[in-house]
Amino acid sequence: MRYNIPAMNALRVFEAVARHMSFQQAADELHLTPSALSYQIRTLEDQLGQPLFVRGNRAISLTPGGRKLLPAVEDALERIVEGISAISASPDNNRLIVSSGPAFAAKWLAPKLRRFVDAHPDIELLVSANLRNVDFARDDADVGIRFGLGDYPGLEVEPLVDEAALPLCAPELAARLKTPADLASVTLLHDDSIRHLADAPNWSRWLALAGEAGVDASKGLRFTHADHGLDAAIEGAGVVLGRRSLSEADIRHGRLVAPFGLELPIRPRFYLVGPPTAFRLRKVIAFRDWLRSEIAACGNVPAR
Repeated sequence: MRYNIPAMNALRVFEAVARHMSFQQAADELHLTPSALSYQIRTLEDQLGQPLFVRGNRAISLTPGGRKLLPAVEDALERIVEGISAISASPDNNRLIVSSGPAFAAKWLAPKLRRFVDAHPDIELLVSANLRNVDFARDDADVGIRFGLGDYPGLEVEPLVDEAALPLCAPELAARLKTPADLASVTLLHDDSIRHLADAPNWSRWLALAGEAGVDASKGLRFTHADHGLDAAIEGAGVVLGRRSLSEADIRHGRLVAPFGLELPIRPRFYLVGPPTAFRLRKVIAFRDWLRSEIAACGNVPAR
């Protein structure tokens, strides 16, 4: 059977423009000049006999025809990627590249990866730890683990764990802390790695929650990497306001304790993110399911 289907390149361009709602961003992603991209869209519209985009002065939107066409094109492109992956003879077909921040990679992911390797010996896992959010259109990564508010346009997003912050310190130091007021006599350790996020935890917020106004929340040591603050607390440098997800292993093994047990709930959390097509790949499904099982096994970390 012969099909009267427009050129694949034109359909790919249409999907990119519709996803970004921007001709310029789509051109950057596909490494096309704006004029070449516009030509592809005009050719597609001419073939279909109707416009696909409403072009405004500063923004574009899909026409009714464009809205009907988009889901079919997205599904077709995803199925093509899935089919190519299934038959690919490339040695990298079973290589899974996971982008993650250094703190999550060091404190949560790395200690547990032996179980993933044991369960999936056929998958070659590469963890790329970097503070910069991976650009899936340009960088070599299948999925990423990001900490934020979950606003990642164009990506499939799955929340991993609820998050909270709580004071943590070495057991020897915790023995000296009876009430939050005792924090005035120790060094406060500040995790500044996520201070740019809305609703980021800080000592001022935790002390207000504890009803303690006599402690100067501005003093202490500051760290731009969350794991560095936790490691300093383990060595007795002071009390860190640490994130529960990053500290669960240290608490479980007794390297850190929470002297007060009062948690500060926060909105930012870790998310598994990636292009929608990636979540159809067997290796990504295996990694996602493994993450879910590890999170379920961790449960809620006890306060002490």
